[in-house]
Amino acid sequence: MRRHPSVDEGDLSWMRQVVVARDSCSAAAEAAGLPALLVEAAPPSRRAAAAELAARPTVRAALAEAVIGAAWLDLGAEPTRAAVLEAFAPALDAATPGSRDSKTALQELVARRGRATVAYEVTDTTGPPQDPRFTSRVRVGGEVMGEGTGRSKQASEQAAAAQALARLASGS
Repeated sequence: MRRHPSVDEGDLSWMRQVVVARDSCSAAAEAAGLPALLVEAAPPSRRAAAAELAARPTVRAALAEAVIGAAWLDLGAEPTRAAVLEAFAPALDAATPGSRDSKTALQELVARRGRATVAYEVTDTTGPPQDPRFTSRVRVGGEVMGEGTGRSKQASEQAAAAQALARLASGS
């Protein structure tokens, strides 16, 4: 809010969501070296398993959240706030007013056009459990409008939504 005092509440809410999302938390943990510290702290016999865990975006995001919580309890609000702002600076810079992720943009476009519903479904999962690939399909008003693949269900849905947006923009 301090960076964008004239931005409406809806955009601020979306920007907050982008900053605290798993990908942003995962990137902050990576930049701070937390995944490497997790692996290093594991007993030698468990380091391979710890490395597999540390490679997962959800685990890296949880590491960032845990460290923030521990810092808050140990150091207090102000030192933690300063460190969080520094760690999340790239995410804060990327969260620009008016921009939307593909899923949000598709939902808003469909609502503006008065069309029915937007629904996502995972159609395929491949790869090992520690590194899966998901394929999702998006239907707008029951019609398949896009398909996408990603390393998470969310990423595959974003890719499908981007394809649907492109299709709707071209008038197909």
